[in-house]
Amino acid sequence: MADVGFFKRLGNLWRGFLSIWISDVEKEHPEIAYENALNSMIEKYSKLKAATAAIIRRREDTSERFQKATKELIQTDAELGVAMDTNQDDVALILLQKKNQLAADVSELKAEMDAAQKDADSAKSSLISVQAEIRKLQSERDSMLAKMQSAQARLKIQGQLDGLSVDAEVKALENVREHIKNTIAEANLARNCPSRRSTPSCRPSSQVGEVQAKQQLAELKAKRAAAQAAQGTKTL
Repeated sequence: MADVGFFKRLGNLWRGFLSIWISDVEKEHPEIAYENALNSMIEKYSKLKAATAAIIRRREDTSERFQKATKELIQTDAELGVAMDTNQDDVALILLQKKNQLAADVSELKAEMDAAQKDADSAKSSLISVQAEIRKLQSERDSMLAKMQSAQARLKIQGQLDGLSVDAEVKALENVREHIKNTIAEANLARNCPSRRSTPSCRPSSQVGEVQAKQQLAELKAKRAAAQAAQGTKTL
Protein backbone atom coordinates (compact mmCIF):
# COMPACT_ATOMS: atom_id res chain seq x y z
CA MET A 1 0.00 0.00 0.00
CA ALA A 2 2.86 2.36 0.82
CA ASP A 3 4.45 1.67 -2.59
CA VAL A 4 1.15 2.36 -4.34
CA GLY A 5 0.82 5.68 -2.50
CA PHE A 6 4.40 6.62 -3.42
CA PHE A 7 3.91 5.91 -7.12
CA LYS A 8 0.61 7.77 -7.05
CA ARG A 9 2.29 10.86 -5.57
CA LEU A 10 5.11 10.49 -8.08
CA GLY A 11 2.55 10.37 -10.89
CA ASN A 12 0.81 13.48 -9.57
CA LEU A 13 4.16 15.26 -9.35
CA TRP A 14 5.01 14.32 -12.92
CA ARG A 15 1.63 15.51 -14.17
CA GLY A 16 2.19 18.78 -12.30
CA PHE A 17 5.57 19.32 -13.98
CA LEU A 18 4.07 18.38 -17.34
CA SER A 19 1.22 20.86 -16.83
CA ILE A 20 3.68 23.66 -15.99
CA TRP A 21 5.80 22.81 -19.04
CA ILE A 22 2.76 22.78 -21.33
CA SER A 23 1.61 26.10 -19.85
CA ASP A 24 5.01 27.68 -20.60
CA VAL A 25 4.98 26.30 -24.15
CA GLU A 26 1.47 27.68 -24.72
CA LYS A 27 2.58 31.12 -23.50
CA GLU A 28 5.41 31.13 -26.02
CA HIS A 29 3.11 29.72 -28.74
CA PRO A 30 -0.46 30.95 -28.08
CA GLU A 31 -1.64 29.41 -31.34
CA ILE A 32 -1.06 26.00 -29.74
CA ALA A 33 -3.22 26.93 -26.74
CA TYR A 34 -6.07 28.09 -28.98
CA GLU A 35 -5.74 25.01 -31.17
CA ASN A 36 -5.90 22.71 -28.12
CA ALA A 37 -8.95 24.55 -26.76
CA LEU A 38 -10.72 24.40 -30.13
CA ASN A 39 -9.94 20.70 -30.60
CA SER A 40 -11.32 19.97 -27.12
CA MET A 41 -14.52 21.93 -27.82
CA ILE A 42 -14.95 20.30 -31.23
CA GLU A 43 -14.56 16.87 -29.62
CA LYS A 44 -17.22 17.72 -27.03
CA TYR A 45 -19.45 19.07 -29.82
CA SER A 46 -19.13 15.77 -31.71
CA LYS A 47 -20.07 13.77 -28.60
CA LEU A 48 -22.98 16.11 -27.85
CA LYS A 49 -24.13 15.84 -31.46
CA ALA A 50 -24.14 12.04 -31.25
CA ALA A 51 -26.03 12.17 -27.93
CA THR A 52 -28.54 14.62 -29.40
CA ALA A 53 -29.12 12.33 -32.38
CA ALA A 54 -29.80 9.43 -29.99
CA ILE A 55 -32.27 11.55 -27.99
CA ILE A 56 -34.08 12.58 -31.17
CA ARG A 57 -34.29 8.95 -32.32
CA ARG A 58 -35.74 7.97 -28.93
CA ARG A 59 -38.28 10.78 -29.20
CA GLU A 60 -39.29 9.68 -32.70
CA ASP A 61 -39.58 6.04 -31.58
CA THR A 62 -41.73 7.06 -28.62
CA SER A 63 -43.88 9.22 -30.89
CA GLU A 64 -44.46 6.28 -33.25
CA ARG A 65 -45.41 4.00 -30.36
CA PHE A 66 -47.71 6.70 -28.96
CA GLN A 67 -49.49 7.14 -32.30
CA LYS A 68 -49.80 3.38 -32.74
CA ALA A 69 -51.21 2.90 -29.23
CA THR A 70 -53.60 5.83 -29.70
CA LYS A 71 -54.86 4.42 -32.99
CA GLU A 72 -55.31 0.98 -31.45
CA LEU A 73 -57.14 2.52 -28.47
CA ILE A 74 -59.58 4.28 -30.79
CA GLN A 75 -60.18 1.05 -32.71
CA THR A 76 -60.66 -0.98 -29.50
CA ASP A 77 -63.14 1.57 -28.20
CA ALA A 78 -65.12 1.27 -31.41
CA GLU A 79 -65.10 -2.54 -31.22
CA LEU A 80 -66.23 -2.33 -27.59
CA GLY A 81 -69.20 -0.26 -28.68
CA VAL A 82 -70.19 -2.84 -31.28
CA ALA A 83 -69.87 -5.69 -28.76
CA MET A 84 -72.07 -3.82 -26.29
CA ASP A 85 -74.63 -3.07 -29.01
CA THR A 86 -74.80 -6.74 -29.97
CA ASN A 87 -74.91 -7.95 -26.36
CA GLN A 88 -71.60 -9.80 -26.66
CA ASP A 89 -70.72 -9.37 -23.04
CA ASP A 90 -67.83 -11.86 -23.02
CA VAL A 91 -66.23 -10.05 -25.97
CA ALA A 92 -67.05 -6.69 -24.40
CA LEU A 93 -65.21 -7.68 -21.19
CA ILE A 94 -62.09 -8.64 -23.11
CA LEU A 95 -62.20 -5.44 -25.17
CA LEU A 96 -62.77 -3.34 -22.06
CA GLN A 97 -59.67 -4.80 -20.39
CA LYS A 98 -57.71 -4.17 -23.56
CA LYS A 99 -58.98 -0.60 -23.71
CA ASN A 100 -57.94 0.04 -20.10
CA GLN A 101 -54.44 -1.28 -20.79
CA LEU A 102 -54.14 0.75 -23.98
CA ALA A 103 -55.32 3.88 -22.19
CA ALA A 104 -52.60 3.36 -19.55
CA ASP A 105 -50.02 2.75 -22.28
CA VAL A 106 -51.07 5.90 -24.15
CA SER A 107 -50.82 7.97 -20.98
CA GLU A 108 -47.37 6.58 -20.17
CA LEU A 109 -46.16 7.03 -23.75
CA LYS A 110 -47.46 10.60 -23.77
CA ALA A 111 -45.43 11.43 -20.67
CA GLU A 112 -42.39 9.68 -22.11
CA MET A 113 -42.82 11.49 -25.41
CA ASP A 114 -43.09 14.89 -23.68
CA ALA A 115 -39.91 14.16 -21.69
CA ALA A 116 -38.12 13.04 -24.83
CA GLN A 117 -39.19 16.23 -26.58
CA LYS A 118 -37.82 18.36 -23.71
CA ASP A 119 -34.56 16.38 -23.76
CA ALA A 120 -34.29 16.85 -27.52
CA ASP A 121 -34.95 20.60 -27.27
CA SER A 122 -32.39 20.94 -24.47
CA ALA A 123 -29.81 18.93 -26.42
CA LYS A 124 -30.38 21.03 -29.54
CA SER A 125 -30.01 24.22 -27.50
CA SER A 126 -26.74 22.96 -26.01
CA LEU A 127 -25.54 21.94 -29.44
CA ILE A 128 -26.25 25.39 -30.85
CA SER A 129 -24.59 27.01 -27.82
CA VAL A 130 -21.41 24.95 -28.16
CA GLN A 131 -21.33 25.63 -31.88
CA ALA A 132 -21.60 29.37 -31.19
CA GLU A 133 -18.79 29.13 -28.61
CA ILE A 134 -16.58 27.37 -31.15
CA ARG A 135 -17.18 30.12 -33.71
CA LYS A 136 -16.59 32.76 -31.02
CA LEU A 137 -13.32 31.10 -30.00
CA GLN A 138 -12.21 30.84 -33.63
CA SER A 139 -12.88 34.54 -34.10
CA GLU A 140 -11.05 35.36 -30.86
CA ARG A 141 -8.10 33.21 -31.95
CA ASP A 142 -7.78 35.02 -35.27
CA SER A 143 -8.07 38.44 -33.61
CA MET A 144 -5.71 37.74 -30.69
CA LEU A 145 -3.05 36.07 -32.84
CA ALA A 146 -3.17 39.01 -35.25
CA LYS A 147 -2.74 41.42 -32.32
CA MET A 148 0.11 39.28 -30.99
CA GLN A 149 1.91 39.33 -34.32
CA SER A 150 1.42 43.10 -34.55
CA ALA A 151 2.82 43.60 -31.03
CA GLN A 152 5.80 41.36 -31.80
CA ALA A 153 6.48 43.33 -34.99
CA ARG A 154 6.35 46.62 -33.05
CA LEU A 155 8.74 45.25 -30.43
CA LYS A 156 11.11 44.08 -33.14
CA ILE A 157 11.06 47.47 -34.85
CA GLN A 158 11.55 49.23 -31.51
CA GLY A 159 14.51 46.98 -30.77
CA GLN A 160 16.00 47.84 -34.15
CA LEU A 161 15.48 51.56 -33.52
CA ASP A 162 17.11 51.24 -30.09
CA GLY A 163 20.04 49.56 -31.76
CA LEU A 164 20.39 52.57 -34.08
CA SER A 165 20.97 54.97 -31.16
CA VAL A 166 24.12 57.11 -31.63
CA ASP A 167 24.64 57.81 -27.92
CA ALA A 168 27.28 55.11 -27.56
CA GLU A 169 29.14 56.31 -30.67
CA VAL A 170 29.05 59.92 -29.53
CA LYS A 171 30.40 59.01 -26.10
CA ALA A 172 33.11 56.92 -27.73
CA LEU A 173 34.33 60.02 -29.59
CA GLU A 174 34.76 62.15 -26.46
CA ASN A 175 38.23 60.82 -25.77
CA VAL A 176 39.13 61.22 -29.42
CA ARG A 177 37.97 64.85 -29.43
CA GLU A 178 39.97 65.56 -26.28
CA HIS A 179 43.05 63.95 -27.78
CA ILE A 180 42.67 66.01 -30.97
CA LYS A 181 42.35 69.24 -28.94
CA ASN A 182 45.46 68.38 -26.92
CA THR A 183 47.39 67.58 -30.09
CA ILE A 184 46.35 70.91 -31.66
CA ALA A 185 47.42 72.77 -28.51
CA GLU A 186 50.80 71.03 -28.53
CA ALA A 187 51.25 71.85 -32.20
CA ASN A 188 50.45 75.53 -31.58
CA LEU A 189 52.86 75.59 -28.67
CA ALA A 190 55.58 73.99 -30.80
CA ARG A 191 54.97 76.55 -33.56
CA ASN A 192 55.25 79.51 -31.15
CA CYS A 193 58.28 78.04 -29.38
CA PRO A 194 60.33 76.23 -32.02
CA SER A 195 63.40 76.10 -29.79
CA ARG A 196 61.26 75.17 -26.80
CA ARG A 197 63.05 77.76 -24.69
CA SER A 198 61.40 79.24 -21.70
CA THR A 199 60.61 82.63 -23.27
CA PRO A 200 57.65 84.72 -22.14
CA SER A 201 55.74 83.90 -25.31
CA CYS A 202 56.17 80.20 -24.63
CA ARG A 203 55.08 80.34 -21.08
CA PRO A 204 51.67 79.04 -20.12
CA SER A 205 48.80 81.46 -20.63
CA SER A 206 48.47 82.03 -16.89
CA GLN A 207 52.12 83.17 -16.63
CA VAL A 208 51.87 85.35 -19.73
CA GLY A 209 48.83 87.06 -18.31
CA GLU A 210 50.67 87.77 -15.06
CA VAL A 211 53.65 89.33 -16.90
CA GLN A 212 51.35 91.49 -19.00
CA ALA A 213 49.52 92.65 -15.89
CA LYS A 214 52.82 93.62 -14.23
CA GLN A 215 53.86 95.62 -17.31
CA GLN A 216 50.50 97.41 -17.40
CA LEU A 217 50.79 98.20 -13.68
CA ALA A 218 54.27 99.67 -14.17
CA GLU A 219 53.01 101.80 -17.06
CA LEU A 220 50.05 103.04 -15.01
CA LYS A 221 52.36 103.98 -12.15
CA ALA A 222 54.69 105.83 -14.50
CA LYS A 223 51.80 107.76 -16.06
CA ARG A 224 50.43 108.59 -12.63
CA ALA A 225 53.82 109.83 -11.40
CA ALA A 226 54.24 111.97 -14.51
CA ALA A 227 50.77 113.43 -14.02
CA GLN A 228 51.51 114.25 -10.36
CA ALA A 229 54.83 115.86 -11.36
CA ALA A 230 53.12 117.99 -13.99
CA GLN A 231 50.46 119.03 -11.49
CA GLY A 232 53.21 120.08 -8.99
CA THR A 233 54.95 122.17 -11.64
CA LYS A 234 51.75 124.10 -12.44
CA THR A 235 51.20 124.82 -8.74
CA LEU A 236 54.64 126.43 -8.42
